[in-house]
Amino acid sequence: MSANKKRIWISGQLVEVTDEVYAAYTKGDRKMRYFENDLKTERFLLTKDGRLEQIIPSREDSLDRLMEDNAQQFSNGQESVEDVVFRQIMVDKLHTAISQLTEKERALIQALFFEEMTEREYAEQLGVYRNAVHKKKMHILEKLKKLLE
Repeated sequence: MSANKKRIWISGQLVEVTDEVYAAYTKGDRKMRYFENDLKTERFLLTKDGRLEQIIPSREDSLDRLMEDNAQQFSNGQESVEDVVFRQIMVDKLHTAISQLTEKERALIQALFFEEMTEREYAEQLGVYRNAVHKKKMHILEKLKKLLE
């Protein structure tokens, strides 16, 4: 073996290889060490004077630790982008439809759905029967449904 040739350890013996083979082997070996060790251990970054600056946690977690911490790796609580966009489109359509109502109809919707008044409270405020408010509300909701289609 010459002094400037690259050698790798295979099956218990050193084998002389070209520079390209050596580079590919070391790259694959480094990647294997990364997956087997670096991802599984936490690392500490220190400042120049030796103080702890940052802890880089392991990227691998055990199911037991996740269960102990009551952690959810894939949370269902977050809305998807599609859901957010769809909801915003529907809100915009609803605002457009509400703007097409008469002033009295908008006042009823505002009182019952945004100010959370009951039909009875709104009826007392107007001086009419609760049934009249209920019928008017149902009529307005039908009108909104048609405007949203």
